[in-house]
Amino acid sequence: MAAGMLCFRAFVLSMACVLLAVPLLMAQDPSKLSLEYYSKTCPNVEHVVRTEMECAVRADTRNAALMLRLHFHDCFVQGCDGSVLLDDTATMIGEKQADQNVNSLKGFELVDKIKEKLEAECPGTVSCADLLAIAARDAVVLVGGPYWDVPVGRLDSKKASLDLANSDIPTAQQGLLTLIAKFWQKGLDATDMVALVGSHTIGFARCENFRDRIYGDFEMTSKYNPSSETYLSKLKEVCPRDSGDDNISAMDSHTSAIFDNAYYETLIKGEGLLNSDQEMWSTIAGYSTADTVNKYWADPAAFFKQFSDSMVKMGNITNTAGGEVRKNCRFVNT
Repeated sequence: MAAGMLCFRAFVLSMACVLLAVPLLMAQDPSKLSLEYYSKTCPNVEHVVRTEMECAVRADTRNAALMLRLHFHDCFVQGCDGSVLLDDTATMIGEKQADQNVNSLKGFELVDKIKEKLEAECPGTVSCADLLAIAARDAVVLVGGPYWDVPVGRLDSKKASLDLANSDIPTAQQGLLTLIAKFWQKGLDATDMVALVGSHTIGFARCENFRDRIYGDFEMTSKYNPSSETYLSKLKEVCPRDSGDDNISAMDSHTSAIFDNAYYETLIKGEGLLNSDQEMWSTIAGYSTADTVNKYWADPAAFFKQFSDSMVKMGNITNTAGGEVRKNCRFVNT
C-alpha cells in the first residue's frame, strides 16, 4: 500500500511537471482592467445591471445560476470576451453548439434585456463580457453569496470557437487530474477549482450528465447509507437509465436556492451529483483537494473569501486579440 502511494505521488509530480510546461492563458494587461473604467463614460453601469438582476432572480432564483454559468463558460474559451453569447451565422458556428452548452446553457434573453438597458443608458460603451462579469457577481450576492469588486474594461471578441469550447470547458465525466490540468491552463490552480466548484450549490444538472454517476459508483461513495439510498432513488426517478436526458436535478439537494457551503457536505457524504465533483473528495487523486473540500465545509467564511478571489482571478482571463464593444451581444458590429 505504501509503495502504491509512493508510485501515485510520483505520478502526480510527473503530471505537475507536464502542467508547468503548458503555457498558461495569461490575462490581458492588468492596467486595462480597472474598477474605475466606466466611472466617467457609464457611471451607472453597476446599478443598471443590479436592477435587472434583482428582477430576474426575484422571478426565478435559478436565473442566478444561469448567469454565473454563462460567465464561467465564457471565460474558459478564449478568455472572458463574450464569445459564448454569439449566435451562429452563415460563416460561423458559435460556442452555443458545444457539447457542454447545447440544450443546457441558458440566460441569453436576460443578457439581451440587460444589454438593451445599458445601450439606452450609455450607447456603445459597456462590453458584453463586462456585463456577464458584473451580472455573475450580482447573481451570487442576490442568493446569499459573497460580494467582490469586479474589475472591468474587457472587450468583446469578434469570433467564437466551437472547437475550443468542446476541448477547454470541463465536463462532468472527466477525471480529477484532467480537470486540474484544464484549470491550470487558464492560470487557475486546484484551490481555485475547488472554490469555483462550490458554485454548484445553486446549480442544476441534466440527467445526461449525471446518469453514469447514479447508476455507477454513487452507492459506493455514499457507503450505502440509508438516507443516501433514499436520495438516490429520487434521482433515479428523475433520470431513468434509458430516457429523460434533459430532465434536471439540483446539485445541492437541500439549499439549492441559497449560495452557501452546503455542497461540500454533499461531497463529504459521497453524494456529489457529478462524477467530476465527487472525485475531489473520494478518489486517491483527491488526497489534496479533499483537504480543501473539508476546509470549506468547516469554514464558510474561508470558502466565501476564496470564491471571491477566484472569481476575480478567472474574470481576469481576457482575450488578447483585438476586440470591440458589441451593440448586440449576439452579433459582432457591422
